Amino acid sequence: MKNFLNIHSDLDVNILIKEAIELKKNPFQFETIGRRKTLAMLFFNSSLRTRLSTEKAARNLGMEVMTLNVIDAWKLEFEDGTIMNLDKAEHVKEAAQVISQYADVIGIRAFPTLADKQKDESEFILNGFLKNASVPIVNMESATGHPLQSLADALTIEEFKTKHKPKIVLSWAPHVKALPHAVPNSFVSMMRTLEADLTITHPIGYELDDRITKDTAITHDQDQALKDADFVYVKNWSSYKEYGKVLNRDSAWMMTKEKLGTAKFMHCLPVRRNLVVEDAVLDSEDSLVINQSNNRTFAAQVVLKNILEIN
Repeated sequence: MKNFLNIHSDLDVNILIKEAIELKKNPFQFETIGRRKTLAMLFFNSSLRTRLSTEKAARNLGMEVMTLNVIDAWKLEFEDGTIMNLDKAEHVKEAAQVISQYADVIGIRAFPTLADKQKDESEFILNGFLKNASVPIVNMESATGHPLQSLADALTIEEFKTKHKPKIVLSWAPHVKALPHAVPNSFVSMMRTLEADLTITHPIGYELDDRITKDTAITHDQDQALKDADFVYVKNWSSYKEYGKVLNRDSAWMMTKEKLGTAKFMHCLPVRRNLVVEDAVLDSEDSLVINQSNNRTFAAQVVLKNILEIN
């Protein structure tokens, strides 16, 4: 694996999941593979799980870690041919090359604008570093995808499934603000790769990019979708067609214990209690959110291990 940009980045996810399960049994079995290697993590947006789990994963492999909280403190230019006479003092062309001298792997986390669909789908930040860096790039969540999260989700399902092809439901939930499509995009892509019976349910107007959902079953009837589900993954996302807009805050879409039934509950976190999901679900034995969070370490670790093995 040269880079890890999405779940199709020169990898067999089934093999990665098996490797991650073995790593979880003994996290330090490859603690010298990253000796004298450095991971530089660049956060253009804030993070809790991604930052801590990826740093832990790197240290489990013997790597050193440097973290740069970019956000508003460091404004980079990504456009070619621009006259840099405004607030951006450095171009990604130089920045990526310089960081490549200091690090052996670069992790990038950058959210979408949710205002300019074409710009967001160009993945200009991720691809700016990919084009100009001379070391491998790891996507720690981008404008359109969150592959590390989806790998952790797949690992969690593998650990808890009781049948070869479980029924999995991705259900939209209300939220107070517009959220990206990265998590649902990657989750759908991952489930379509695995042996899973996937259904997506959401209100009218919240259809995801059909280049990702393809022929996946989609319904606006949440109750029907949830019938006989084994896993229910709840997540909010903004409209894709009316890009970045909030069209519906219908509280009836919140996940409840009654709706969940005997299924296992999943969410990437952070989650707003009693808006996205009620306390009775999150605090129950059927909630896998802490398991998913723990598996973020091993998802990142197996990716970094595969990168280090060929670089």
